[in-house]
Amino acid sequence: MIAARAGTRLYLITPTAVAPEKFADTLAAALDAGDVACVQLRLKGADDATIRRAADALRPVAQQRNVAFLMNDRADLALATGCDGVHVGQEDVSYAEARHILGPDRIVGVTCHASRHLAIEAAEQGADYVAFGAFFPSGSKAAAHRADPELLRWWSEIMTVPCVAIGGITPENCGPLVVAGADFLAVIAAVWDHPDGPAAAVRAFRKAIEAAS
Repeated sequence: MIAARAGTRLYLITPTAVAPEKFADTLAAALDAGDVACVQLRLKGADDATIRRAADALRPVAQQRNVAFLMNDRADLALATGCDGVHVGQEDVSYAEARHILGPDRIVGVTCHASRHLAIEAAEQGADYVAFGAFFPSGSKAAAHRADPELLRWWSEIMTVPCVAIGGITPENCGPLVVAGADFLAVIAAVWDHPDGPAAAVRAFRKAIEAAS
């Protein structure tokens, strides 16, 4: 399980296309700027060789800083490349299959959209975290589901499994999610496309989280 501290932490998701060796320096700068719990490698549409190359370049950057490194979708590649776990969506391999591939000690997180039923089902099966969203419009991914902060409040009051909030989250709008009980904020563009750079974005998120806490 990704350790949830007393307070909300950042969960970074990579852009969908990166030059791994160059992006390694960008990732390092972001991770060194503040508390980050997790990095998810999300290269939609890339072939296996490209994903492996990116994992080999970026995984050490995260793991050397005690940041969990997860693979999106592909439990088989997560295992093959030494990742700490995998994140699976509702259209990917099932939680059970991912757990079978990765064994009991690696992280398996599950997308649950805005569904209480899916989240409870994932938690009961043993998921290490559930992800809810989208909370805001996002330019990174078209969202068919819209979640409300009340979902996070409900979850945090009845469950011990950590929850991740995702979808259009920025330092300016994350406050209500923090107040509602999000254990992690999953962010993409708000960090990598920040006008002052990813490190500045991470610092801005930490200030916003502390202010809301």
